[in-house]
Amino acid sequence: MRIIILFSVFLSLIGCTSSTPDSISSSPPTQYLTVLHTNDNHGRFWHNEKGEYGMAARKTLIDSLRAEAKSKGHAVILLSGGDINTGIPESDLQHAEPDFKGMSLLGYDAMALGNHEFDNPIKILNKQQQWATFPLLSANIFDKSTGEHAFESYKILEKNGLKIAVIGLTTTDTAKIGNPQYIGHLEFKDPTEVTAKLAKKIKAKYNPDVTIALTHMGHYVDANFGINAPGDVTLARSLPANTLDMIIGGHSQEPVCMSDTNVNDANFKPGLACTPDQQNGTWIMQAHEWGKYVGKAEFKLEGEKLTLIDYTLMPVNLYVDKIQADGSTKEVLANEYIKPDPTLEAFLATYQAKGAKQIAGKIGSVDARLEGDRNKVRYQQTNLARVIIQAQMNAVGADFGLISGGGIRSGIEAGEISYKDILKVHPFKNRITYMDWKGSDLWNYLATVTSFPPDAGAYLQYHKISFEHKEGNLTNVYINGEALDKNKTYRMSLNSYNASGGDGYPVINNLEGFVSSDVTDAQALKTFISDNSPILASEFAPK
Repeated sequence: MRIIILFSVFLSLIGCTSSTPDSISSSPPTQYLTVLHTNDNHGRFWHNEKGEYGMAARKTLIDSLRAEAKSKGHAVILLSGGDINTGIPESDLQHAEPDFKGMSLLGYDAMALGNHEFDNPIKILNKQQQWATFPLLSANIFDKSTGEHAFESYKILEKNGLKIAVIGLTTTDTAKIGNPQYIGHLEFKDPTEVTAKLAKKIKAKYNPDVTIALTHMGHYVDANFGINAPGDVTLARSLPANTLDMIIGGHSQEPVCMSDTNVNDANFKPGLACTPDQQNGTWIMQAHEWGKYVGKAEFKLEGEKLTLIDYTLMPVNLYVDKIQADGSTKEVLANEYIKPDPTLEAFLATYQAKGAKQIAGKIGSVDARLEGDRNKVRYQQTNLARVIIQAQMNAVGADFGLISGGGIRSGIEAGEISYKDILKVHPFKNRITYMDWKGSDLWNYLATVTSFPPDAGAYLQYHKISFEHKEGNLTNVYINGEALDKNKTYRMSLNSYNASGGDGYPVINNLEGFVSSDVTDAQALKTFISDNSPILASEFAPK
């Protein structure tokens, strides 16, 4: 009897510990992830004059999206594609303190370092990292003296049972368009090589469920990046398949919405559907600029298969033109109005008032718009560029002047001009310099700077000089209407950024004949407008 009982117990134990065929083949539970993202904030912590965007309304939206996702059992992360600095005087004058502290209150999990994070000395960037409760990431920036990563390169986020690896990357163009005085000790390495090595290391050490590249490199349709450094599409195509699940980007400041494979959706407007790009199995997403949208991507993870369920660019109180019954157009909200979060709004209002106080008051006027929009100054000569250059020429007594189009950050509307308007044009505090050139040396310099093509920050804006540049040859150079004399000396005005090699211009601040003044670009423009108002825009029209 005892033997029978023991045998029965033995069989029961086997039954308890044995696996059935069904249990062997059972798959892991389905998991869900919601990725929220923004990029290229550029000082827009406060809403604009129409009440569009702004961090307080963004918080209301993000809080709602986060709660909705969590109610469905989703892990939720909030990411930024960088460029928090530079664009709005109220922010610039306070080194983006309201922006970084506002992002902390919004609950960002990580941010890619953008090129404009280097518009200030490194000590300011270090202070901004202290204000941020989230990491500022870049895996491809190295310290030249040590060969080590200059910043935190990645972050492992653990959310609702998911392990998410976030790798930060910064455009290598920063070495060219960043201020050489602030980044001379840094090396910007090829992001593809860095990511390939780092992703393997992260896989071996953490085995993440999802791997994300959080980039500030730009989305260029079908990898047509022109003279820019390669961007997100090139990165996705160059890596082995399945290295990255998604790329959350910035820098090119556009909504990444596709109408077909490698075809941009030219008809996208706020409130319409958006299909992100996909290259080599990697989703690529970007949410335009300034916090105008919050990107929301919902994913389903089954085993190792990650599927995009839904993607939306959610407008933050943006207006669109709507055709009325009588054929006229009227501005209406693209989506239902989002009420700003009152606590965050009150917190930011203190910074807004402090910044506004520093820039209040009229300094002059202009009779028509001075054109400084990004899509103009990087493609064609503009009247504002000529006003700027004339102001800088006056400051140093130059015969002619130059400036790269990327150094002009905003236009000026017709009517009264405030100091705020000036600082929106010139947020960088560059000093005005001059170079006394011998004509023959000047010719060689011009041969380089006149060759920069449109659609680039380096595109040359010029005043009191004319030339032809065709098929790589510089000809017919005239200064103040007279042919350039290679034996004569000419004085050229230029800002300190371009003089030190910014935007890829030849470095001239180490040459004999170079002088740097104490006047900043904003001061020069302010003085010129104050002394010459009302400004007649037609007098500066390109001919």
